[in-house]
Amino acid sequence: METSKPQLWSKNFILFSMITFFIALTYFLTITTIAGYAMKGFHATEGMAGLAASVFVIGVLSLRILIGKYIDIIGRKKLLYLALILAFFCTLLYFPIKDLTIFIFIRFLHGALVGIVLTVMQISVIDIIPVKRQGEGISYYTLSFILATAIGPFLGLLMTQLASIYAIFVCCTILTGIGILLALFTKFPKVVLTKEQREGMKGLHFSQFFEIKAISMSLIMTVLALTFSGIITFLASYSVEINLTYVASLFFIIYSVCIFISRPITGRILDTKGDNIVMYPALILFAASFIVLGLANHGFTLILASILAGLGYGNLQSSIQAIAIKKSPPHRAGLAASTYFILNDIGIGIGPFLLGLFIPFIGYRNMYFASFIIVIACTFAYYVIHGKRAVKLNHREGQSSTSLT
Repeated sequence: METSKPQLWSKNFILFSMITFFIALTYFLTITTIAGYAMKGFHATEGMAGLAASVFVIGVLSLRILIGKYIDIIGRKKLLYLALILAFFCTLLYFPIKDLTIFIFIRFLHGALVGIVLTVMQISVIDIIPVKRQGEGISYYTLSFILATAIGPFLGLLMTQLASIYAIFVCCTILTGIGILLALFTKFPKVVLTKEQREGMKGLHFSQFFEIKAISMSLIMTVLALTFSGIITFLASYSVEINLTYVASLFFIIYSVCIFISRPITGRILDTKGDNIVMYPALILFAASFIVLGLANHGFTLILASILAGLGYGNLQSSIQAIAIKKSPPHRAGLAASTYFILNDIGIGIGPFLLGLFIPFIGYRNMYFASFIIVIACTFAYYVIHGKRAVKLNHREGQSSTSLT
C-alpha cells in the first residue's frame, strides 16, 4: 500500500512562487499609488490619473490572452528572461519621464511584461504540481500572489507617506532584479509540440486562447472578483466616511493572515473530501463579509469583515482555479489556468468602473449590500454549473470504494 505523498515542495515550485511574489509586488506597489502621483506630478485630471493606474491592468490582461497560445512555441524560459529584463528597464524609465502620455504608455508596456511573467509562472507551475495534490499545490502557490496583494498596497502607502513615489520606483527596480536572478536557477518542464499540435495553433480560433471547459467556473470568478474590487478600490474612501481609517489600514493584513492560515487546510480538503465542502462555506463567508462591511460602525466590524473575506474570497480564488483545471483535459491544464486568470483580471479591472457608476446614487453601504446579493446569486450559479454534479461524482466514488472493501 502506497502511503507516501508525491513531492510538492520542489526547488522549481519554490522558485516559481518567489518570482511570482516579487513581480506581483511591483504590480500592487504601484497600482494604489500611481493615480496620486499622476495628479501631483503631471497635474492630471482624476480621469487621466485613473487611467495611469488602470492601464497597467489592461497591459497585464492583453498579454495574458495572447501568451497562452504562443508560450510553448516561443519557449517558456526564453519568454521569462525577455519579459523580466524588459520589465527591469521599464522600472528605470519611470524616473526621467515628464510627459503624461509617455508615462501612461510605459505603464501599459510594464503591465504587459508583468502579464507575460505571471502567465509563464502560473502555467508552468501547473505542470510541476503532482495531480493528486493539485488543490493543495495551487493553494500554496497562489499564496505568493495573495501576499503581494496585502503587502503591496500597505508598503506603497507607507512609502509615499515616509518618502516619495521614487522610493516605490527604486523598490520595483530592485524587486524585478531579484526576479531576474531567481530565474537563472529555474528549470522548466520540457514541452515538445507534435506536428499536429503546431498545425492546430495556426490561425485565430477561440479555443486557442481559452479552454472552453474552464470558462463556466472562471466566469463565476469574474463576478466574485468584480465584487471584491469594490473592497480594494473603495474601502479607503468608505473608511473615511464612517470614521474608521485607523482600522482600514489593517484590513488587508488581517485578510492575508486568514488566507495563510486557511488555504493549506482547504487545499487538502478539496483534494480529499471534494469541492463542495470548501466552496459552499467559502461563498457564504464571503457573502457575509459584505453584510458586515455594509453595517460597519466600529473597528471590530471592519476586522470581522476582513476575517470573513479572507476565509471566503481568499479560498474561493484557489478553489475555483483548481476546479476549472480539473474540469479541463490534462494537456490543456495550462490554458485552463490562463483562462481563469484572464477572467479574474477582467472582474478586477472592470469592477471599480461599474461599481463606481452606482456609488453616487446608492452610496458605499448599499453597494456592499448589493454585493452580498451578487455573491448569493453566484452560489446558486455554482450549484447549477458544478455543485450538483460534484455531489453525484463524490457519491459514485464512495460507492466504488465501498464495493472494493
